[in-house]
Amino acid sequence: MYRDLISDSEYDNEYEFTGAERAAEKERRVSKKDQIISLFTSGISSVEDLAMITRARPSYIASVLQEAGLMSGYFDLYTTTSHPMNVYSKFFAGRLGYRDEATARQSVELIERYYRQFETAGDRAGQHHALMMAMTMFDRARWTRKPREAEIFRQWLVARLTEARLFEETERGRDKETRRQGDT
Repeated sequence: MYRDLISDSEYDNEYEFTGAERAAEKERRVSKKDQIISLFTSGISSVEDLAMITRARPSYIASVLQEAGLMSGYFDLYTTTSHPMNVYSKFFAGRLGYRDEATARQSVELIERYYRQFETAGDRAGQHHALMMAMTMFDRARWTRKPREAEIFRQWLVARLTEARLFEETERGRDKETRRQGDT
């Protein structure tokens, strides 16, 4: 309690902390990043376990481990695009954003262009990746309190889901017609 009533410099003078003692005290404190790396290299490799032990988010743990070259292949909402998820990642890496509405619209235009290119090629995995990128940007924008920017991604996603529903309904109609023709 007395400690709270005096300034740091008065406290240091009173107890005669030297620069070396202060440096030693700082050295004893281990950063969360160092703690994660140390635990991982000692054999605790589960991101979930590391998160529980260090009280850090799995995304942070994965980014620390990936940056240190100790882990690869972990992806979630906050994983940086500088670590490719698959062959499609390169098309979007460092090119999407939601800083403002104009940036969000440019991002959706890029996603749309690749989505249609993958559609033309019959590349369903590429289309799926484009959808995932739009969903990721939507979530990042809304969870950082950028509702107008999030709405731009949401509208694009809803339009793609509506296309899928219409396609399915058309296919069901064709199947019914084919069966009816087979009955005659």
